[in-house]
Amino acid sequence: MDRPLQRIVYATLATVSGLVLLFGYRTSHCDEMTATAPATAGSALSGSTSGSTGASDAAGSTPGSTGSTSDSTGTGGSTSPGLQDGTYTGDSAGTRYGPVQVQITVSGGSISAVDVLDYPSDNPRDRQINQRALPMLISETTSAQSARVDMISGATYTSEGYLQSLQSAIDQAQS
Repeated sequence: MDRPLQRIVYATLATVSGLVLLFGYRTSHCDEMTATAPATAGSALSGSTSGSTGASDAAGSTPGSTGSTSDSTGTGGSTSPGLQDGTYTGDSAGTRYGPVQVQITVSGGSISAVDVLDYPSDNPRDRQINQRALPMLISETTSAQSARVDMISGATYTSEGYLQSLQSAIDQAQS
């Protein structure tokens, strides 16, 4: 075989192999996420155990939501001694991607359940982030019994809104 012709054949094969590898690489696992995640847009996340229950009004921002975020960063927030039994809904916290609103249930003076009534879910990326982050935040809240929970990496805005609304609900339960 002629030397230049041989180089052309090898270059073509290398290019085709590179393109096959490039287009075959999967950067996202959205198909797996939607197949295994039971939550849908507009459902409320609940939980003393994480999961989804019931539908809520997730039609957008509620009156009284603010565009500012709280100073809550996982190190702030008050503990929850002396909480009055009952169900308390925190103020809706406006975030860059939409409002977040939390409801807590207090039983025996401690937080027994947390429901996320409203959270950003307008696009698939918001839903993907929140399907992972909200159950983690709920679990940490019921363990810590306060708003002193770690923020979730990759869900900073949701975490800030969650902590702001959670602190509002805890403040109501302490009154």
